Amino acid sequence: MKRLASLALAAGAAAALASLTLPVHAAADGAAVYGRCAACHTKTGAGVPGVFPPLGEDFRVMASRDAGRRYLALVVTRGVSGPIKIGGKPYAGVMPAQATLDDASVAAVLNHVGTEIAKTGPDFKPFAEAEVATIRASGAALSAQDVGKLHAAAGGQ
Repeated sequence: MKRLASLALAAGAAAALASLTLPVHAAADGAAVYGRCAACHTKTGAGVPGVFPPLGEDFRVMASRDAGRRYLALVVTRGVSGPIKIGGKPYAGVMPAQATLDDASVAAVLNHVGTEIAKTGPDFKPFAEAEVATIRASGAALSAQDVGKLHAAAGGQ
């Protein structure tokens, strides 16, 4: 009798849980994700001279080219290390991989930068979650140093 009551209780709990409507995939908030970036790149994207690069025209130039789009997504997912030049100025800081971000969050933060932070340069084409997933998979074996080496070839200035 006790076992039957326990089974009935478990079945009732399972039915109650099944009736809950939870979002399958909540839209990522690029501005909220950018909060991670602002610690180094600043809230406005101005960066810190010589250490953390600005996220401005260079970002827009990169995002207008396939190799640049790949580079930008890999910077977020794999990190970047090594000397790079942006706007003719050298930067030698290290950006850690943001590997815990899912593809939707990576696309959202890149789109936030491309529309709200980097407002000069070529027209901005938004990143799609599927595009980020493809890029992430293609760069799975790359280190942060490998990503740094891609900068100039990807259209970095």
